[in-house]
Amino acid sequence: MNRVEQYLKGKLNEREMAGNLRRLTTDRAAVDLYSNDYLGLATTGLLAELMHASQGRSNATGSTGSRLLSGNSKQAEILEQTIAAFHKAEAALLFNSGYDANVGLMACIASRETTILYDELCHASIIDGVRLSQCRHRYKFYHNDLNDLGQKLNKYKDEGPVIVVVESVYSMDGDMVPLVELVRICEANDAQLVVDEAHATGVFGSKGEGLVCSLGLQDRVFARVHTFGKALGCHGAAVVGSGLLKQYLINFARSFIYTTALPGHSLHAVHSAYQYLSSHSFSNKPLHELIAYFRECVAATNSSGWIESHSPIQALVVGDNEKCKQLASKLQRAGLQVNPILHPTVPLGMERLRVCLHSFNKKEQVDLLFATISS
Repeated sequence: MNRVEQYLKGKLNEREMAGNLRRLTTDRAAVDLYSNDYLGLATTGLLAELMHASQGRSNATGSTGSRLLSGNSKQAEILEQTIAAFHKAEAALLFNSGYDANVGLMACIASRETTILYDELCHASIIDGVRLSQCRHRYKFYHNDLNDLGQKLNKYKDEGPVIVVVESVYSMDGDMVPLVELVRICEANDAQLVVDEAHATGVFGSKGEGLVCSLGLQDRVFARVHTFGKALGCHGAAVVGSGLLKQYLINFARSFIYTTALPGHSLHAVHSAYQYLSSHSFSNKPLHELIAYFRECVAATNSSGWIESHSPIQALVVGDNEKCKQLASKLQRAGLQVNPILHPTVPLGMERLRVCLHSFNKKEQVDLLFATISS
């Protein structure tokens, strides 16, 4: 092996020795308690049916280029208008993934004089975007700790523009940001708020508009990121906000400018998903009823390991890589696909089982999960 390969092999060996080497697998148990397909649009075939029934199908297999070259279309612009109206925003801009949206947004909206304050549990895409920005002043605050955020805002608010970044629902803990109080703190300190709605889109709000809209705060948030690869069962994302923000991103967001645009069939899938959310037949009430039942089961176990959550994401902290993997294997043998989340994805000592609930899961499956864990 050459010296580069020796370095790569050494790092992989370190991961294997620590028991947290990542591997791809296609072997899954029968019951889905692990995916982000909260509404079942992707895996139940519902989205495929909606796409087949709706108008606007595209025969194109590719978009032929970036949006600024040959890849723009009326279909893309109409979809952006639909998304903006649905999320009660002035404008929306499509990105190829939630990762692209967060990296592109965070990397370009800050100057060297800007201060960015972000929750310590923000997604890697947000952190990567912050690191790529010109911002010299970037600091994390304790998770959902508004006192810590307030102290940092008071310290840095007079040094230049301030941007605060949070997620509405956190992907590993499943808990929600105290958004009403957070908005008030940001406004009191002249800070602009960015909210990643990845795990709230389709889930919160009567039509799945997201947590911001469900609380009527859409006019008090600078930017929101809505992704399509979770509850919407598609791929891609959109940044929603003002028309000024959209025009700025078109000119400065590198993950938008320098990438091939989403093809027509992807746009059609996203549009079909939004039509479904807007329809009279849509309801996320069954999902929330199952979440409530799950929390009843948690209370009945009197276990301190479960993180408080009223979202589809429920986490049982095990605190050890091997024990976590063993418990996940036990559940998988019982026919329940639950994945272990290991360090370094989560902090050392916070290794956990991550259970994802869906509108298609049954109470009996929840009962089996708790019975298997306790056996």
